[in-house]
Amino acid sequence: MESLDQMVSTASSFVWGVPMLVLLVGTGLFLTIRLKGLQFRALFHAFSLIFKHEDDAKGEVSHFAALMTALAATVGIGNIVGVATAITFGGPGAVFWMWITGLVGMATKYSEAVLAVKYRREGANGMKGGPMYYLLHGAKMPRLALAFALFTVIASFGIGNMTQSNAVANVLQLQLGMPTWVSGLILLTLTSFVILGGIKSIGRVASLLVPFMIAIYVATALLIIVMNLGSVLDALGLIFHHAFNPIAAGGGFAGAAVAAAIRYGIARGVFSNESGLGSAPIAAAAAKTDDPVKQALVSMTQTFIDTLVVCTMTAVIILISPQWSQGVAAGDLTLLSFEHHLGTFGGVIVAVATVLFAYSTLLGWSYYGERAFEFLFGERSVRLYKVIFVSAVLIGAMTELTFVWNFSDLANGLMALPNLIALLLLSKVVAAESDRYFSQRP
Repeated sequence: MESLDQMVSTASSFVWGVPMLVLLVGTGLFLTIRLKGLQFRALFHAFSLIFKHEDDAKGEVSHFAALMTALAATVGIGNIVGVATAITFGGPGAVFWMWITGLVGMATKYSEAVLAVKYRREGANGMKGGPMYYLLHGAKMPRLALAFALFTVIASFGIGNMTQSNAVANVLQLQLGMPTWVSGLILLTLTSFVILGGIKSIGRVASLLVPFMIAIYVATALLIIVMNLGSVLDALGLIFHHAFNPIAAGGGFAGAAVAAAIRYGIARGVFSNESGLGSAPIAAAAAKTDDPVKQALVSMTQTFIDTLVVCTMTAVIILISPQWSQGVAAGDLTLLSFEHHLGTFGGVIVAVATVLFAYSTLLGWSYYGERAFEFLFGERSVRLYKVIFVSAVLIGAMTELTFVWNFSDLANGLMALPNLIALLLLSKVVAAESDRYFSQRP
């Protein structure tokens, strides 16, 4: 197991080297410029579309349900453990680079959704879309379409499955002393109940669960921030200063170079909001809409909510607490930071949020992996994928955290490459659709 962990870690470091980080941020920056800063000038309009209904349009779920499904997959352990990992290994400056991935990633997420809806197809199991379809029908690159689908299936067992069940198992063991195999079995059972019903069932559960879990977590975080307003500016100062300056070792903190801040900030930012990975547009393709731009604008708000709201609150709370500089393990850092300010209640909130966030991510990613598996092996293969997916929940709960994170990073990078190629090649299509929509707006 140790040699396998080393192999995965080495491969992950190679995939997430400078070229990948430049490609991810560079693609988002290129699309931001090509779309004339659309994510900034159309943000309020995007939020206004979330609750609009197009009942007569093709698709299975509403704009809101599609957004909640995508948020279910992204607002997860990346917002709790991922932020803590970025700070632990990259220092406070890593948060700044998470913000950068969020800001330019909004343009990336928008472009992915435009293409997903434009090139989607109707099948026996409903609307089918995502990078594998716009790679196939838009970019005319069938081999890359197959590669993306394969990487998505692999990633669904990392970022969307084992990482989530692992984090839940850890927090329940810490809080309740529950054996990891027990929490794994419980998650396996609950996941099975929902994913058997497909996107409509997932959308219904996500529409109820996601707003509730985000509201509880954000409200608790805001309470802590209000209680410590005097320390918030200091925390923000640390973020901006160490984004461009190394932080020395001190206390239990090992120190971090600027390169580490950039690497972990971007990697964990992408892990959290998934902009550029090509996962969220698979859910966007299921939305009831006749206009690709409408759902794309709604999808864009996902990155804003995930990274610029939820991740930022987690980061500020960690940095106004002493634990981050005392050598606390990344997996426990957020929980102990909340407990520092609110006692046992804070720990309970993080434990509950971890369970809910992870469960919702399992649901969202089960759909992503299912659609990719169907693309590779046909519509009759869906049931087999679901059986394998729920079985992996138990495996993840009992697997070492380091291996799971490295595995997830590797799978994410492999997914991103073909998707980013498609976004660059089809950026002209995205720009044309955007110009059409905004020229017709009253």
